[in-house]
Amino acid sequence: MRAALARPAEEVAPDLLGAVLTHETPEGTVSITITETEAYSGAADPASHAYRGRTPRNAVMFGPAGHLYVYRSHGLHWCANVVTGADGIASAVLIRAGRVIEGEDLARERRGDKVESARLARGPGNFCQALGITAEHNGTDLLTDAPVALSEGEPVPAALVRAGPRVGVSRAHDWQHRFYLAGDPTVSAYRLSPRAKPD
Repeated sequence: MRAALARPAEEVAPDLLGAVLTHETPEGTVSITITETEAYSGAADPASHAYRGRTPRNAVMFGPAGHLYVYRSHGLHWCANVVTGADGIASAVLIRAGRVIEGEDLARERRGDKVESARLARGPGNFCQALGITAEHNGTDLLTDAPVALSEGEPVPAALVRAGPRVGVSRAHDWQHRFYLAGDPTVSAYRLSPRAKPD
């Protein structure tokens, strides 16, 4: 699977639809099927954290592929990314949404009793909250026996895969690097950032 991830983010992102992220904790296990992703490259992508080069914050993005890159968004929510591409070249796929397939009760404890099933992992911050992902998981190798693991899951029919502009970014917002399953209720709504600038 690592070889499949060691490709450009925009090639890996649609292939991660249907894959499963699992987190085993003392409280229990939660598994989520990925239904929405966004691709972010490095120096060639103005919306990427690695656009201006390597920093302590984005170092995990530079590889190797198959590791987890976790960052804080707007000081509020954790966001999970699967590192892709060749070692030494920054590239990652943001996991935007998913469907809880195991541990729904635990995911609901983390998200709130009144949250609908389809919304438990809808949006990147909610995805991490439902899965119990925080900064401590940054750099985790998802392809080993670590508590957080990525597996292939069920194949997704190509006819269900859609592409569109990325959500909430101010630069390169119109790049068709967001991939999602058509008609899936767990997919987040598209929103153009109010800070979006013409490219």
